[in-house]
Amino acid sequence: MGPIKKSDKLKRLVAVQRHLEKMAESDLAATAKQRVEVAIELERVIEAIGSLDPVHRLFAQSYADRFGRLTAAEKQLAGVQKLQEMKVLRERTKGDRLEGNMKDARVLEDREVDDNAIYDLVDMQFATPASSKVHKT
Repeated sequence: MGPIKKSDKLKRLVAVQRHLEKMAESDLAATAKQRVEVAIELERVIEAIGSLDPVHRLFAQSYADRFGRLTAAEKQLAGVQKLQEMKVLRERTKGDRLEGNMKDARVLEDREVDDNAIYDLVDMQFATPASSKVHKT
């Protein structure tokens, strides 16, 4: 087996980088789902606070406390989501850059193979006729 080409190494790195990108996207999706759940809970608490039902009035302080906790959780999740969005973008950029480098390396390797083939043809053309390996007739 021949030496490992630079483009093959970069191809493996691209695959790893794409996997990291998918993991970051998965984390972002989970955070977005949590934000939706917190928003639903906020709506429920607001409805309970605004309700005219006497049972809800007994728990007004509890609802207010819950509303404060949910608001804090929403702010925290918004910050986490922003960081995760930046991470996804960063991972995607790294993957794109590695993929571009891989394609460039592949072009250079193909060019080197073509150049070597041309050099071999030129060498065979101008080889001395005394060589028994070149001209077998």
